[in-house]
Amino acid sequence: MPTTLVIHAHPRPGHSVVTQALFDALAPLDHTALRSLYTLYPDFDIDVAAEQEALSRADLIIWLAPVHWYSVPALMKHWFDQVLTHGWAYGHGAQALRGKTVWWVASAGGAEATYAPGGAHMRPFADYVAPIEHTARFCGMHWLPPFVVHGGHSCSTQQIDDARAEVVQRLNHHLAQMPARPSPEAQP
Repeated sequence: MPTTLVIHAHPRPGHSVVTQALFDALAPLDHTALRSLYTLYPDFDIDVAAEQEALSRADLIIWLAPVHWYSVPALMKHWFDQVLTHGWAYGHGAQALRGKTVWWVASAGGAEATYAPGGAHMRPFADYVAPIEHTARFCGMHWLPPFVVHGGHSCSTQQIDDARAEVVQRLNHHLAQMPARPSPEAQP
């Protein structure tokens, strides 16, 4: 079975509702490793070798975070800058992430209608996805369409429960579509 790595970044995890619920839904799943960046690196001093090692063991990488200013929180962006290095993640024949799958799972405070012409954000949410998507693609990763829970600040308990169930269902679907990693014994 493919292995999953969840890279979680919420700058105020104690105030998180939706992102924490999604994290909690993913945490108990088999073959899933979790790295909560704001817990591991509150000083932003990222252990690059540890992060690259965790990535090397994963087949599916989930970037789980709330949407901050139309992107990811500062520590996740810093993680991109520090961990996805030239010669390892991209450039000069770098192969470390090539062929791995990445999935952005996010919560957005604004309702879906606010991400439309005439809405508060004036553009569809898809317009804000490109920098995250192209970060993955530039590293040779396969990009899955994002899973976004809109209206995170006003979600009911039922909506949060539904999002938890849906993220697990979609994850299982994605994993079922991925080829199994050959066992170490099968490799030459």
